[in-house]
Amino acid sequence: MTNLDIAHQRLHNQLITQRTFEKPGDVVQWLGAVQAQDYAAAKWAVGLRLQGVTSDDIEQACAGGAILRTHLMRPTWHFVSPADIRWMLALTAPRVNAANATWYRKLELDDAVFTRSNTVLAKALQGGEQLTRPELVSVLQQGGIATDELLRFTYIMMRAELDGIVCSGARRGKQFTYALLDERAPQARTFDRDEALAEFARRYFTGHGPATLQDFVWWSGLTVADARAGLEMVTSQLMYEVVDGQTYWLSQYAPLAKDISQAAYLLPNFDEYIVGYTDRSAVFDASRTKKLDPRGNILFSHTMVLDGRVVGTWKRTMKKDAVIITPSLFTPLNEAETRAFAAAANRYGAFLAMSVNATFQVE
Repeated sequence: MTNLDIAHQRLHNQLITQRTFEKPGDVVQWLGAVQAQDYAAAKWAVGLRLQGVTSDDIEQACAGGAILRTHLMRPTWHFVSPADIRWMLALTAPRVNAANATWYRKLELDDAVFTRSNTVLAKALQGGEQLTRPELVSVLQQGGIATDELLRFTYIMMRAELDGIVCSGARRGKQFTYALLDERAPQARTFDRDEALAEFARRYFTGHGPATLQDFVWWSGLTVADARAGLEMVTSQLMYEVVDGQTYWLSQYAPLAKDISQAAYLLPNFDEYIVGYTDRSAVFDASRTKKLDPRGNILFSHTMVLDGRVVGTWKRTMKKDAVIITPSLFTPLNEAETRAFAAAANRYGAFLAMSVNATFQVE
């Protein structure tokens, strides 16, 4: 197995080249979780893994609760299946709380405050209420909990997510709302800790493989010991390849990826194809970092992927009835590659239900 084979197999197992499912929630469940702090980008991350869906279809899945958005794993928002949210929170919330501990202390947030805030939030949201952030600021203030500082409110809400009190509700216009997790995911599964570790590892290496133990540690936010324990419990369902001294694990049932040498994709920022690994050398040449934006981090960029490799970045500009796509290529494209990216741009336009204006440079 070469680095190119790794890239091709990841595209395949991540459902980018094979679109196995019909429902947005099934894609999220297959991947385990989808990083989602950029909501519009996360919707496209799910949409590009399905055939013929639109942004409105993903919105409806989120509004109806087939996909939930909450903090788990690394301290950021993720899409997660309502069936999985309880056991994933039980496994990963302690690690996120540990990462947040310094800010909890700085903001004078302790267990007594969180107990009160969780109680106030639960009472306000019971009976199917879904409230916006400004509304919940008022609710907390009326309950005697200081939220004058935006950061304090943010960490109060994150803790309520991590404690399994709240999760995403349906958007109200462009505003996000929160709802009670018990009411949004009443059928959520629970596992004992070993079962959860095993399922987490199985889900990751099936949906993200080929990947290393270190990749799983980064993605999951688990300790090395816990990640290794989870992996060891599911090795009978996996196979491995050693490439340049690194052991890569993937499902033994995964079909081999087909030739995708002319396959082109426009991926959003924070897409699982990029963010799902600590070592991204199989898909991104670090010498191209200087061609990224001033932040110099490939995670922040919308990426152009050709033959499994990142060959440039792209930006979008929304107009009234069209989306303008502006590429920034690392190297020029030939005619066939240009046509492939034009097709990818048209697919993105169809997802948005908008016309597309995009020009890709030709050699």
